[in-house]
Amino acid sequence: MCAVQSQGSLMFVDEIEFWVRGGKGGDGCVSFHREKFITRGGPDGGDGGAGGDVVFRTSPHENTLYHLVGQPTFPAKNGQPGGGSNMTGRSAEDLVLDVPVGTVVLDADRGNVLRDLKTPGDEFVVVRGGKGGKGNARFATSTNRAPRQAEEGQPGEERRVRLSLRLIADVGLVGLPNAGKSTLLSTLSRARPKIAAYPFTTLEPHLGIVPFGDGASLVVADIPGLIEGAHEGKGLGVQFLKHVERTRALVHLVDCSATAELEPLEARRVVLDELRGYSPELAARPRLLVATKVEDDDSRARAEELATGSGDVTVAISSATRDGLAELLAYLRRLLP
Repeated sequence: MCAVQSQGSLMFVDEIEFWVRGGKGGDGCVSFHREKFITRGGPDGGDGGAGGDVVFRTSPHENTLYHLVGQPTFPAKNGQPGGGSNMTGRSAEDLVLDVPVGTVVLDADRGNVLRDLKTPGDEFVVVRGGKGGKGNARFATSTNRAPRQAEEGQPGEERRVRLSLRLIADVGLVGLPNAGKSTLLSTLSRARPKIAAYPFTTLEPHLGIVPFGDGASLVVADIPGLIEGAHEGKGLGVQFLKHVERTRALVHLVDCSATAELEPLEARRVVLDELRGYSPELAARPRLLVATKVEDDDSRARAEELATGSGDVTVAISSATRDGLAELLAYLRRLLP
C-alpha cells in the first residue's frame, strides 16, 4: 500500500507498506583437521556468519518515499557458512534504506509506532539478522572428542512495516484551496510550487526556506488546500493534515478578494473546524491570520471585517505587489524566535 500524489512527472509518496526481512545466519560447519602424519585430527568446523540487519536511515537528500515503491519485500543478505580449519563464515552487510527526515516507522499489523526519525542521520534497526550456527568444534568435550553435529543458522526477523512521512517545518501554511499559499511561498522563498487560478493546483506539500535579513531563516510548508470534512477523510484531507502536525506555528491564509468563494469569516471557520476535528492540540498551536489578495478598497474592507470579526491578530498582504510581506515576516520572527 502506498499513498501517491502525482504532479507532472514528479511522484510524491508519503505512505507505503512493505515487508522487511533480516538475513539468515550461515550454517556451522562439520569438519575434522586433516594433515600429513596426523590421522585423527580433532574437529575444526567454524561458525556461520551473522545475517544482515535491515536499517532505516534518514537522509536530507530524500524528500519522498517514492524510491521504495514497487518492491514488496526488502531482504538483507544471508551470512556465509563456516568452513574447515575453524574458518568463521563472513557476516552479511546490513541493508540500509534511506528515508526522508520526518519518517515515522510503524508496525503495519499492530499499528504501533516503532520509531520516529526526526533528525538527519537517525538510524533504526527495524529487523535483525539471524545468528550464525555453531560449527562442530564448539561441541567438542572430554567425552565427545569427535562431534559430528553443527547448528544451522538462525532465520532473521521479519515484519510488515508502514512508513508515514510527516514533513518537518517551522511554519505550516493552511487555508482553503486558492487562498494564495503557493503564491506566498514562491514569493518569500525559492520554492516553485505549481500556481494557477483554479482550486487544488497544489497536489502535494512543498517546503521552502524563507530567509530573514540577519542570516536566520524559517522552513515553511505549503499544505494543499483543505475542504470541509477534510479531517473525516474527504478529499485527501487527512493525508495533508498530518504534514502540519510537526510545525511550530500555523499561518492561516484567507482570500479576501472579490472572487473568493466564501466570505472571509466563513472561510476562517471552515479551516479552524477541520484543524480542531483532526487534533485539538494542533488547533491550539500559535497561529497568525493572514488576509490575502488585499489589493483594492473592497478587499481591504473585507480584510478589516475579518480582523474585527475574528479577534485574531491579522496581517493583510498581497503577494502580487509584496504589500504587507515585511510585516508578515516581522510577526513570524516574533512568533518563532
